[in-house]
Amino acid sequence: MDSVDPTRAFVNRVKRIVVKVGTAVVTRGDGRLALGRLGALCEQLKDINAQGYEVILVTSGAVGLGRQRLRYRRLANSSFADLQNPQNDFDGKACAAVGQSSLMALYDTMFSQLDVTSSQLLVTDSVFRDEAFRKQLSETVKSLLKLRVVPIFNENDAVSTRKAPYEDSSGIFWDNDSLAGLLALELKADLLVLLSDVEGLYDGPPTDPKSKLIHTYVKEIHHGEITFGDKSRVGRGGMTAKVNAAVCAAYGGIPVVITSGYATDNIKKVLRGDRIGTVFHQDAHLWTLVKEEGARDLAVSARESSRQLRALGSKDRRKILLDVADALVANEGQIIAENEADIAVAQENGYEKALISRLALKPGKIAALATSIRKLADMEEPIGRVLQKTELAEGLVLEKVSCPLGVLLVVFESRPDALVQIASLAIQSRNGLLLKGGKEAKRSNAILHKVITSAIPENVGGKLIGLVNTRDEIPDLLKLDDVIDLVIPRGSNKLVSQIKESTKIPVLGHADGICHVYIDKSANKDMAKRIVLDAKTDYPAACNAMETLLVHKDLVTDDGGFKQIISGLQDLGVTLYGGPKASTVLNIPETSSFHHEYSSLACAVEIVDDVTAAINHIHEHGSAHTDCIVTEDHEVAETFLSQVDSAAIFHNASTRFCDGARFGLGAEVGISTSRIHARGPVGVEGLLTTRWILRGNGQVVDSDRGVKYTHKDLLTST
Repeated sequence: MDSVDPTRAFVNRVKRIVVKVGTAVVTRGDGRLALGRLGALCEQLKDINAQGYEVILVTSGAVGLGRQRLRYRRLANSSFADLQNPQNDFDGKACAAVGQSSLMALYDTMFSQLDVTSSQLLVTDSVFRDEAFRKQLSETVKSLLKLRVVPIFNENDAVSTRKAPYEDSSGIFWDNDSLAGLLALELKADLLVLLSDVEGLYDGPPTDPKSKLIHTYVKEIHHGEITFGDKSRVGRGGMTAKVNAAVCAAYGGIPVVITSGYATDNIKKVLRGDRIGTVFHQDAHLWTLVKEEGARDLAVSARESSRQLRALGSKDRRKILLDVADALVANEGQIIAENEADIAVAQENGYEKALISRLALKPGKIAALATSIRKLADMEEPIGRVLQKTELAEGLVLEKVSCPLGVLLVVFESRPDALVQIASLAIQSRNGLLLKGGKEAKRSNAILHKVITSAIPENVGGKLIGLVNTRDEIPDLLKLDDVIDLVIPRGSNKLVSQIKESTKIPVLGHADGICHVYIDKSANKDMAKRIVLDAKTDYPAACNAMETLLVHKDLVTDDGGFKQIISGLQDLGVTLYGGPKASTVLNIPETSSFHHEYSSLACAVEIVDDVTAAINHIHEHGSAHTDCIVTEDHEVAETFLSQVDSAAIFHNASTRFCDGARFGLGAEVGISTSRIHARGPVGVEGLLTTRWILRGNGQVVDSDRGVKYTHKDLLTST
């Protein structure tokens, strides 16, 4: 067979779906019901039911809910003396009887709020031995589904004759996982989704960062590889039960996906064909799976290659950068052809003009990138610089030296030229690098990565710079806080926020580029006009483009300088949105929000009373990226420069100057609005850290007896 993505092999044929939710999903760590997760589950089922899918739910949780209610009742009715004596736990069947009605009442309430009708079907293992029962069950469910009713199944533990721990093989099903598998087969479902408290089946403990998610379960490969841990913390099953049920259903012809029930939309993602969770399919052993390195393999390879790079001298490292620059120029035709193909697809898909502008490698761009790489190669060696040198005691010298961070993960959108800048900075700083570009630049990124890595010598290895091909790999990478040292997202506010919420790895970047230009009453009008027009129209899609123009109130009634600036913007096709004051004065639409990055030929305008009002506006609505004041009053300028809390603050200069190359950094990996580590355009310096090197001749601490500390600064004294 051809290479396939198994999660997409069957979803287009799915109509009837069985969803099983376990006790670990419907309850919290303290045993109480997880109402938020239950609500999200019901909303998902409502949505897919509305899309025409036939939905059958198998749920656990009755025993846990019943136990919780009985414990509360006993506590409320106990005397102080009763509380002093040990009390036995409740009978499981009693808990099931009490909890089942409460569980169904909860589902009924939630589904009713969503205008969905649900029904309850309690079954036991023994009834499935009756052929007439099985036929009637199928007819009843068929009728319910035709009426768009969601059947909710649960094992009737209160009257079941099965005995724990369910180890024998005499029954038809043993728990709700195997019940779900049985129902999928009996009711001729097209898909079974088993929701767990982890993302799927791993080749080791899910809590171990070295464990890898098994995207496709192949019985012949994985059956003997996996060692299962304990059963579920609250239910009878656990992953062992889920895998057994999944294998049984899959080999009976029902595709199965085990995935997390903690996410709010994983069932939808499965039906959309996203590569999440673990797939079980009877033909999995026949698939020729797409060969992709795992997330950890990519990161470890990048780290190992970076260590080889560090072993090279400055001359060899410089040659690599020069070879990369030459390779880009030599392959310019192929690079442009692939970029034009990306642009054509983006236009066909109706992408916004701002995105297409960022995507395009304009004429001369490759030559400019090569020039910046050569400048970077000629810069002072950044690694091993002695930043501090101190004599601690006689013959004991301590040095603080610069060194690479380790492995960087950079996630960027749209701009393929960013790949070149980031890769060259990684080489210069001797860091390993993993890159994930936007799908809209897939061809451009692939050819650029190929050209750059082909210029890296074999003794370092092309895996110094890894290219991540799909979004599905990002969650795995974000877990690798033991291998990846820094994540740098370059893109939308949504992208940056999602990454920050999804990882323990330090994140460096900015979410928005809401840049301001404030024109003070003492500003040179011609200068102000030049700066404003450049800041907005030179490259509107850039994160350092002006998004809000603030104007001193006295300029509104002057000799027309303000109106000339406004008309100049409009003549260049800029759409203006006003604040409460400016919209009235200029007769333009009022902006819905000042906290908005247009990234296009549009911006907001507002009139302010003075520099203090401008500063307050920036602090309230800005993103701490780049802000500018145009004024001839030195005192006002210094007030602005000292009080605006942004990564870059300019006086009488366009915000477009906030750029790594223009700052003389050679290139930039991004612009950071973080207040720790690097801030503003991040070049080589921002990708370095420090370490301490101590040189002695046999000294020991020995509780500091006989050690005479001098703490003499040797760096400045020499």
